[in-house]
Amino acid sequence: MSFYSYKNATPVNSPGEISGNALDGLNERICIQVQRVYDSCLQQEQLDRVDVTITSYAQVVNNCGCGEQSAAQPSAPVEPLSFESCRSSTSNIDVSNLTVERLCDRPCFARVRGYIEIPIEVLFTDSRCVEYIGRGVVRVNKDVLLSVPDDSIVPYTLEGLASAICVSGCYRGNNVFRLTICVSIILKVLAQVEILVPSYGFCNIPPCEEFADNVCDEFFSLPLFPPANLCDEGAVQNNTGCCNRCRSCQG
Repeated sequence: MSFYSYKNATPVNSPGEISGNALDGLNERICIQVQRVYDSCLQQEQLDRVDVTITSYAQVVNNCGCGEQSAAQPSAPVEPLSFESCRSSTSNIDVSNLTVERLCDRPCFARVRGYIEIPIEVLFTDSRCVEYIGRGVVRVNKDVLLSVPDDSIVPYTLEGLASAICVSGCYRGNNVFRLTICVSIILKVLAQVEILVPSYGFCNIPPCEEFADNVCDEFFSLPLFPPANLCDEGAVQNNTGCCNRCRSCQG
């Protein structure tokens, strides 16, 4: 099973919602090593008419857009090429030409500039209707304000995540596609630190649950024997009680 399986509901020392007093069970202060996020920002924008050069490609095996089964085809696509779709291939991004310029009038902030490089996969077909996936990079210029910590022995770093998906595209020739892309970029100021936090102790790791179609679970959850009828008939008639089989009274 997992931490969140119904078979492992509300166990002690497992992650989940807190019921009752949150202080119950706290028994120690522990030092953990984590990446602290000092600041973060999100930017979402539409990039129009962005030229992306395909630097490598791979043929989609046994997938032909014309409804035919692709046989042994040459590795190189035959122009003209037809755009189908594209999206980012990973959320990890590279930041190049990074500069951090502290601001005199805002001591806690800095001007952060650089180029965000987002890996892109472009799905296209060639003149023979053979499907390919091409790989390229979308380069986005960023110039933002972020709160950065003061200098220390352990330095901070600037990292980010990105996701992109194409709205439209066309082939221009020479392995270049012109794309309209929706881009979401998160920039973060991070540092590896040691933080003191309260703890409920170590997690109680449940055993793994093998995948199975548990069609009998509902049946097995029924009581083994029929429950005894302990309802007071007089109380039922007076609307002061109810038994399982009585559906007309009010509990």
